[in-house]
Amino acid sequence: MTIISRLFIALLCLCATTTLSAQEKHSLDLEHIYNPGADAAADLAAIQQQAAAAKKHILVQVGGNWCIWCKRFYKFTEEDSTLKSLLNKNFIVYHLNYSKENKNLPILQKLGYPQRFGFPVIVILDAKGNRLHTQDTGLLESADSYDQKKIAMLLKQWGPDALNPAYYTNQ
Repeated sequence: MTIISRLFIALLCLCATTTLSAQEKHSLDLEHIYNPGADAAADLAAIQQQAAAAKKHILVQVGGNWCIWCKRFYKFTEEDSTLKSLLNKNFIVYHLNYSKENKNLPILQKLGYPQRFGFPVIVILDAKGNRLHTQDTGLLESADSYDQKKIAMLLKQWGPDALNPAYYTNQ
């Protein structure tokens, strides 16, 4: 085998490894969306500061790594460019764990017991941590997935701009 053949084979192997590595980095980790060991109270306090600085609201997705519909919602919103754009523009997203390891009951009490709607459940907070809306995600479903238009409407109706009084005054 000539040196050129060996270099060509080495280059092909390098390209294949790089491509596989890039694909792995872009695939979603659906098994670790929620962190049962997280200090959710501290996380939410930090997120409130980020939201205030960025003039965004906070979207809390309550659920667990055990929940297939939680995984579907996460995947659906991450892979849809319109929804991802709306989320990035208007919200800081936090995945609040609810599992046998950590139910985060004190936080859920402060949020008005959103678990009554099942999982996942969405809670929209303003940058001060005030609850604006709780969304039963069952109402956003379509067959065995979610409805893009319904989720987009939710994100538009509860983003910071939607609550700006300037949009509702007669001029």
